[in-house]
Formats: sequence, structure tokens, C-alpha cells
Amino acid sequence: MTAQSPVHHEGKRVMNVLITGGASGLGAAVARKVADEGGRPLVLDRHPPKDEFEHMQADLADRRCAERAVHGLARAAGGLNAVVTAAGIDACGPLCDVPAEDWERVVQVNLLGTAAVVRAALPYLENEPHGRIVTVASTLGFRAVSDATAYCASSFGVVGFTRALAAEMAGKVAVTMVVPGGMDTAFFDDRADRYKPAPDAELSRPEDVAATIVFALSQPTGCEVRELVVCPSQEPSWP
Repeated sequence: MTAQSPVHHEGKRVMNVLITGGASGLGAAVARKVADEGGRPLVLDRHPPKDEFEHMQADLADRRCAERAVHGLARAAGGLNAVVTAAGIDACGPLCDVPAEDWERVVQVNLLGTAAVVRAALPYLENEPHGRIVTVASTLGFRAVSDATAYCASSFGVVGFTRALAAEMAGKVAVTMVVPGGMDTAFFDDRADRYKPAPDAELSRPEDVAATIVFALSQPTGCEVRELVVCPSQEPSWP
């Protein structure tokens, strides 16, 4: 590890990065990339990570549980330098066909869970000279599609939340929103076939999206990447 490592905090000490959804998919790729660059990933997920990273299990749909996990990880690590909110779920189908509990859980995890984690983390980040937040939205936070009312509602919410947060935190904590297109993860596994990407669909590797997140974390004090869209060259949901 060298002082030039992208997530090495100002050349002085290891950067503690809390990652929601860090046990699988994009979150796991971010955790590995942070570790590879000399940082310290702190995983918050319903499941333990496959890699031996420090972690706490929590359901982001349960605000108090999520808050306790943030405080537990932050105190055990001696503080937080950054938060990446990579957790996300979906419930596809026409509005009247998706059970209300499933629909509401998407919003609870994707939007309210993001807000809960950021709210709990802010006191730690504001004590750092280089605190950063990276939220993960979706191209469906800008473009609505049929049979995705829950996911679009939560993603549009994350876009608005992040933009407002960036204005609120200006000069205090850096805020970046990463907007991925389709990724080659288990996100689509439990869907009905009609809601899965076509066999020949071009999907981004989560490792590539993770690299853009670490790029945002690597910016010097006073420089912020506010928004990044990362998608396959033939992404159908962008623009």
C-alpha cells in the first residue's frame, strides 16, 4: 500500500469505507476494489460476505437495525471516511399484481434504507476532512418503464435525495451519485423470464462499475465527481 493508493486517506491512514449490499453483486465488487487499493471495507448486508471483511448483518428495511449496524461498524473501525450505498432490490410486475408488501419493501430498502444509512453515517463523515458519500441509483431513475413502478419510484427517489444532499453537504461532505445500467449480477436471477435480460444482452461487469466508484472516492479534497453514468455501450435504458 502506498500514499498514491486511490482510497488511502490523504496519504496518512487507511480509508474506512462502509458499503451496503457488500456481500454480493456490485457491493461485493466495491468491497474487493477498496481492499485491493489499500482501503478497509466495512460491509453492511443481510448476509455475511464471502470475503473475510469486517461486517454486520442488517436489514435495510428496518431503519433502527440499519442505524445500529452503521454505528457498530463505525465505532469498531474508529470512524468512517466514506459510505457507498450499493444495496438494491426489485419487485417486477404490474402495480396491481405485485403484493403491496413486496412493492413497499423495494422503496424501504432502496430509498429509505439509503437515507437511513447516510443519516447515521453523517456525524462520522462530517468529522473527517475528506468524508465522502457515493449513492447508487439506476438508469431507471431517469427513465420509467412498464412493470417497474417500485424500482423506478425508489430510483427516482435516490436521484432526488442525492442531488438535494449534495446541495446540503456542499463544503462539508462530498456527495457523488453513480448511475449504472444493467449489470451482470444475481440481481435478475429470481425474476420471471420475461423480466430477465435477453441471452445476448450486453451487461456491465460489476468490477468495472466498482472501479468508477473508487475513482469518485479518490478525488482530492475540494474536488467532487457529482454524477457518473456507467452503462454498456448499447444500454437500452439510456438515454
